[in-house]
Amino acid sequence: MIANPNHNYMSPEEYLEWEENQPLKHEYINGEVIAMTGGTIAHALVASNLFYQLKTHLRGKSCRPFIFDAKVGVSESGPFHYPDVMVTCNEQDKRAKTMINFPCLIAEVLSPGTEGFDRGQKFQNYRQISTLREYLLVSANQKMVDCFRLNEKGLWELSTYGEGDEIELASVEFRIPLDLIYEEVVFSEN
Repeated sequence: MIANPNHNYMSPEEYLEWEENQPLKHEYINGEVIAMTGGTIAHALVASNLFYQLKTHLRGKSCRPFIFDAKVGVSESGPFHYPDVMVTCNEQDKRAKTMINFPCLIAEVLSPGTEGFDRGQKFQNYRQISTLREYLLVSANQKMVDCFRLNEKGLWELSTYGEGDEIELASVEFRIPLDLIYEEVVFSEN
């Protein structure tokens, strides 16, 4: 990402106040405000399917899943992102009004335009969240999920899942077949 020298940067406080009144969502990174764009049908289905499975599994438990419109704050001063799906089990987040601060699981559905950022800078930002235990990168073009898990040594380990696999999400004590995440998804042929 290249900074525009003519861009008027906002403080975190200015962004949070301004963004509450915007019709579109905007992420905030190092003073820069970035408009969120729409995704494909496959992107929406994959995120919705994952959210639905998590919501069903977590019903009646202390954890809460969120989709699309819930903002996560990496710290009080940002960055602020809108993950496709996230789960929090933290009591403080139950009283949250504008953003989640203590997620244990975050999932981003990949698109060609954001994949590099989601794997790089965004993951670097998310790793600053002390409660985060798993980060999923879910392809919208094929049945494939990369799951980064924080191990007991404080290192992030990668597990890749494909056709016919089942993912174990330790942060929420849940096993989910990949086929349920991709239910009704039709991949475009390029």
